[in-house]
Amino acid sequence: MADLDQKKRSSEIREDGGTDSASADQLLVSLGYTPELSRNRSTLQVAFMSFVLASIPYGLATTLYYPLVGGGPVNIIWGWVAVSMIILCVASSLGEITSVYPTAGGVYYQTFMLAPPRWRRIAAWVCGWLYVVGNVTITLAVNFGTTLFLVGCVNVFETADGVGVLPGEPYQVFLIFMGITLLCNAVSSLCNRWLPILDTFAIFWTFAGVIAMMVCILVIAKEGRHNASWVFTHFETNSGWQPGWSFVVGLLHAAYATSSTGMIISMCEEVRSPATQVPKAMVLTICINTIAGIAFLVPLVFVLPDIPGLVTLAQPVPAIIKSAVGSSGGAFGLLIPLLVLAIICGIGCTTAASRCVYAFARDGAIPGSKWWRKVNTSLDVPLNAMMLSMVVQIALGLIYFGSSAAFNAFSGVGVIALTASYAAPILVSILDGRKTVRTGSFFLGPLGWFCNIVAIAWSLLAIPLFCMPSTVPVDDPSLMNYASVVFVGFTVISVGWYLIHGRENYIGPPA
Repeated sequence: MADLDQKKRSSEIREDGGTDSASADQLLVSLGYTPELSRNRSTLQVAFMSFVLASIPYGLATTLYYPLVGGGPVNIIWGWVAVSMIILCVASSLGEITSVYPTAGGVYYQTFMLAPPRWRRIAAWVCGWLYVVGNVTITLAVNFGTTLFLVGCVNVFETADGVGVLPGEPYQVFLIFMGITLLCNAVSSLCNRWLPILDTFAIFWTFAGVIAMMVCILVIAKEGRHNASWVFTHFETNSGWQPGWSFVVGLLHAAYATSSTGMIISMCEEVRSPATQVPKAMVLTICINTIAGIAFLVPLVFVLPDIPGLVTLAQPVPAIIKSAVGSSGGAFGLLIPLLVLAIICGIGCTTAASRCVYAFARDGAIPGSKWWRKVNTSLDVPLNAMMLSMVVQIALGLIYFGSSAAFNAFSGVGVIALTASYAAPILVSILDGRKTVRTGSFFLGPLGWFCNIVAIAWSLLAIPLFCMPSTVPVDDPSLMNYASVVFVGFTVISVGWYLIHGRENYIGPPA
């Protein structure tokens, strides 16, 4: 009965128009929370931030190694298109649910409200930990990917043939990573009121930079251009896997770039009309990202140099750009837009992850919750939660000293955790016959069933898929994909804390 009253109140508020901060705060109160954060984002600004979280040209650039190994041009282009269509279904499914429950708790809160009373505590606990782990590790992957990409960009300058100016020793990589992480946290915490302006700037910066880069490499093309048939149909595997499975393993490229889809839900309490703005922003962003990704990848494939040579590099894009323009200085200049976008992406992910940690701690589900749920009123950010996320990221970054494939683990576990957390509320909504989403302002009708089924099927594939090593056989332990190890580690912490504290004290979100 309480749930029915809750849904009725939420529906009534939405029907009244819910288009300003006051009505959004009223809706949040009806969902059981006290508004603590300023609502300073409009629909377009939410869409821009969602775009920044994905940062498609940058996200696709830092993980191009995976499809190059997996299947070459076919994997790069058609893998991106296929995953984008799948993620559109995921975004649509989450949008339906978010229009009913727009809180910073995101999929965690939604799972609790949709699950049967008998199972809702454990379902929300599992989903919440997956969501937190996914947010933190994807933010880590973004900042670590930026580090490796920066090293690759600097090394377009060489001291000798094939020898970059920056050796990229583990300690050098780790120090750069720490600097980037500290920078992103400093901007996110100290400049919160100006972040929407930064997100808006990122849109224009991205398209201007991508257009300049693509025009230059296609016009100059020092090494020549491939024909259209090769670009769109050539398939070659360098992974050691069977061709079909090799293509699927290469999808981590696209999955990583689109994994931030649901992270924007954590910003619901800083949006003026979250029940309508956030669902629209999620779907709109996928459409924009798909087009931007194609515009970036197709010209790049036209000027690809020898693929077996590229797969020996951790970051092949700088080498591709240098090969196309024939100049180290020119290549570095064209890569600057991606580097700037990478930092902006890191700031956006840092912001979203801090809200996610704050929301989960607010319900007492993280050790030391009383510290992490505090909001710094002078900065208007959950500063303690942000610092916790930063410390965990830096600690996990130490894995790089033992494994040069650490980035694989960070990106892999981020995709796995976020994908699984997105699936949780979608699955319980299906089991409920999609009754609750009918009350939302973003109800998709029969199309929603199709989107839900596609989203669940993708989740079942992604979880085991991204624990796989990119190449086989794995002769060197340092090249192993340790995503499963990191994932299991967080699972042990989650289960242990539930047995120690949660089973007796955790009651879930207010309802």
